[in-house]
Amino acid sequence: MKWLVTGAGGMLGRDTADALAWHGEQAVALDRAALDITAPEDIARVFAEHRPDLVVNCAAYTAVDDAETDEARALAVNGDGPRLLAEACATTGARLLHVSTDYVFSGEARTAPYPEDHTPAPRTAYGRTKLAGERDVLATLPTASAVVRTAWTYGVHGRSFVRTMLDLESRRDTVDVVDDQRGQPTWSADVAEALVALGPLIGPATHGVFHATSAGEATWYDLAREVFAGAGADPDRVRPTSSAAFSRPAPRPAYSVLAHGRWRDAGLPPPRDWRTALHEALPLIVKESLRETP
Repeated sequence: MKWLVTGAGGMLGRDTADALAWHGEQAVALDRAALDITAPEDIARVFAEHRPDLVVNCAAYTAVDDAETDEARALAVNGDGPRLLAEACATTGARLLHVSTDYVFSGEARTAPYPEDHTPAPRTAYGRTKLAGERDVLATLPTASAVVRTAWTYGVHGRSFVRTMLDLESRRDTVDVVDDQRGQPTWSADVAEALVALGPLIGPATHGVFHATSAGEATWYDLAREVFAGAGADPDRVRPTSSAAFSRPAPRPAYSVLAHGRWRDAGLPPPRDWRTALHEALPLIVKESLRETP
């Protein structure tokens, strides 16, 4: 089986390519320069050249705040791009794993994790465009695709909240962090492993929506404290504050905890706790940060 990974220059795309290589899978990983998913001619060329059996779409417009004033561009990448990939898969018989987000939900008034079949209600341009992509993929490939939603991701490569906290720990005495938004800190390497495990199963018996986030839940304040502690710093240097202190163009979900029932249904192991993953990832993130420092 031959895999194609789009968006391979990003955090999750790089981790997915690495996971496929580690598992000995035949894969082609292309960044935006090599494959623009909004360009039909690019998609036609790549499919003709590589003839993938399974496509993992990690390409996305992820600038949540910028999307509020640039929704057309965000829709082109997050909506039209996945549709074009799905149409190419339908034509060639390939299957598609499409990565999406917790922002398809409102994030309001929840006390229990969102199940995979909960009705989406995005409150942001980013969420609307990601939902458009989800719907087009599922409509075009109803039994040959899976939408994999994730959230609060961090990784060894690229920018993330975890890397920001590590940087601020080294430069500031105290850090104020939001304590009224709740979600699931998730290592992108774990999401990549989930994609690699799920991909071969996609078909008439296993398709639809899956949630790939870590188990448990936390606020950003909780996560920051755990990062400080893992770095050997005093977690009390992290101080709680409210979302009102960090006004942004796009409202952040107050509650974006996702349920994981579909993994059990597919016969796959459930995700591990976010703290376990974080403490495994931290030494690798620190090492990479030091390597990148001039």
